[in-house]
Amino acid sequence: MKIAFVGKGGSGKTTLSSLFIRHLAAEQVPVIAVDADINQHLGAALGLDEAESAALPAMGARLPLIKDYLRGSNPRITSAETMIKTTPPGEGSRLLRVREDNPVYDACARTVRLDDEAAVRLMVTGPFNDSDLGVACYHSKVGAVELCLNHLVDGPGEYVVVDMTAGSDSFASGMFTRFDMTYLIAEPTRKGVSVYRQYKEYARDFGVGLKVVGNKVQGPDDLDFLRAEVGDDLLTVFGHSDWVRAMEKGRPPRFELLEEANRQALETLRATADRSYERRDWQRYTRQMVHFHLKNAERWGNAKTGADLAAQVDPAFVLDERLLAAPQPA
Repeated sequence: MKIAFVGKGGSGKTTLSSLFIRHLAAEQVPVIAVDADINQHLGAALGLDEAESAALPAMGARLPLIKDYLRGSNPRITSAETMIKTTPPGEGSRLLRVREDNPVYDACARTVRLDDEAAVRLMVTGPFNDSDLGVACYHSKVGAVELCLNHLVDGPGEYVVVDMTAGSDSFASGMFTRFDMTYLIAEPTRKGVSVYRQYKEYARDFGVGLKVVGNKVQGPDDLDFLRAEVGDDLLTVFGHSDWVRAMEKGRPPRFELLEEANRQALETLRATADRSYERRDWQRYTRQMVHFHLKNAERWGNAKTGADLAAQVDPAFVLDERLLAAPQPA
């Protein structure tokens, strides 16, 4: 399952995504966690200290390696330099799988140990810092995540959880269509639900599964407000948490001590994501991938690379979990 967490800045998006990642890891299921927010906080939310977080390898800085590996022997891609963030896989491309080791994970992922035997693979885009100002766009960094998601094939019981860029910037590329389920974190305020209205429109147009998770809900009035604003899209809510307060101070208790109501909310998120598996449509998923690639090729990709990027599309190829059993191209 590919699951995204979105919401406005300060909504608690990263906190709740980290809790969900911990919940999955505690169940001993394979999890890849991705921090695709330019404000890199997921590592700290998973318990890394400042030095450990700073030492995480940035995917954006390893884009040439990622492109070279994923290109494989695909004859439609003349060089790794002609690959852009939306380049789709085709015959001969190498794919990423959740339960494997590969050069991309070796270069970009690090194992984060949680309670007992629980652990996740963590990947980060890398921060957008002063040296990037005036010479780079943060979308180029997030583009490494999009390229990997385009080439990732996963099955039931496998989880990729992505903490997305805050606010409506999540719509700046086709990456928002790469998920089985999107959880929008909303506080019970007018500003808190404003991103929901934007996301709802985009989700409707592309068939994206979207549910709202209320956060910082303090009582019946807050719950009534969210229900009135988002209706049946409201899935569950999180209230006050002493566990989260301790975590934010750098002293998280054992995860099993998280409040029961909040644990139940996390299980609701997992069960809802698991049910989305029944609605998977790999044909549509592949069409959407190609749709955004052709748009980017026409708008800027062809001019940037000097190549006809529409020729990269393999019309016979469908990204499908049956490919999980296929050998990787040489």
